[in-house]
Amino acid sequence: MVAAAGDPVRILGVDPGSRHTGWGVIEQAGTRLTLVDAGAISASPRLPFEERLRRIHEGLALCIADLRPQEVAVEDIFHALNTRSALQLAHVRGVLLLAAASAGLPVSPYAPRLVKQAVVGHGGADKSQVAWMVTQLLTGAAAGGRQDVTDALAVALCHASHRQAASRASAAEGRTSGRTGAGQILRARGARRR
Repeated sequence: MVAAAGDPVRILGVDPGSRHTGWGVIEQAGTRLTLVDAGAISASPRLPFEERLRRIHEGLALCIADLRPQEVAVEDIFHALNTRSALQLAHVRGVLLLAAASAGLPVSPYAPRLVKQAVVGHGGADKSQVAWMVTQLLTGAAAGGRQDVTDALAVALCHASHRQAASRASAAEGRTSGRTGAGQILRARGARRR
């Protein structure tokens, strides 16, 4: 369920991890961003991996049921130190996508560099810069909080930024749709040639 333009929307940002999966829910109403709640789903590395996956899935499903986000943003897998870590992270991301899909929520993936670009202003920002900006953008976000939680909030903020840009572009297109401009004439001519 995607919110209508202008309506407040709740966005769940998720930072996948096999030990700690961060999540954060924000509400976007126009340009106003509000922290709803944030936390982490933790699973002991002593547990069998399939049990950790079950706990992560159940934790996110409960988060979705309790906080009722309308859209989900998940950080993409970018690289891992070894193949086993990359595969585990891919499995975690899979159960997160399953939880969102089971709730009928649209999911938007974002590369880590894109998240940093949207939140800090440059894709090469370090974790401390991202965490600081999250606390500046969201009243109530804990300074010095868990890194996976601030990363999840950064993913949600990135999605909010992209939603806002898409909304502005759509509004701009709507303002020009009633005009007969050169671009529209060319499109009309191009359509006739086919």
